[in-house]
Amino acid sequence: MQALAAALGFLLVLAGGLFALQGLGIVMWPSDSFMLADKTWALYGGVMAVIGLLLILWSRARRA
Repeated sequence: MQALAAALGFLLVLAGGLFALQGLGIVMWPSDSFMLADKTWALYGGVMAVIGLLLILWSRARRA
């Protein structure tokens, strides 16, 4: 269960980071994406990344 939570957290951090960077206009890939330079997606991505980080930390704390 902890490994699954950590893997899901890792995926959330990666996807959230990509969403945030696209929303801020830093990553402009793919060029036809509706998320590019849209601050709403930067917020959503940041929240996703934080939730992923908390999930990783929670899974590590449960091991100890």
